[in-house]
Amino acid sequence: MAMDRFDIVAFTGFVGLVAASTVLEGIVVAAALGGFALSLSSWRLHAGRPWEAVAWLAWVGAAVVLVISPGETAFLLAFFGCLLVGLGLFFGSRLAVLPAVWRGEGDDTD
Repeated sequence: MAMDRFDIVAFTGFVGLVAASTVLEGIVVAAALGGFALSLSSWRLHAGRPWEAVAWLAWVGAAVVLVISPGETAFLLAFFGCLLVGLGLFFGSRLAVLPAVWRGEGDDTD
């Protein structure tokens, strides 16, 4: 489960968003976080890692919950539910627990 270039970019982006949260309003940072996670999701899908892409989409859902801020119980269920689903998919993909549903062009066995 080694880090690749994409993981370093994601980590750097999140550090930048944390730094921005000291200057910007919380809702702006949450919206930026959602956009950033959506971008990361599309790049993971483009790289042929669909489970990680779905994990990033779940984290987009967590950022959306931060922006719309539903009631207390709904917030807890939606926010932590999205986080846990994303974590499960991310680590399931990295540890090869989830099935391979996507094959690249070079993976043909014919």
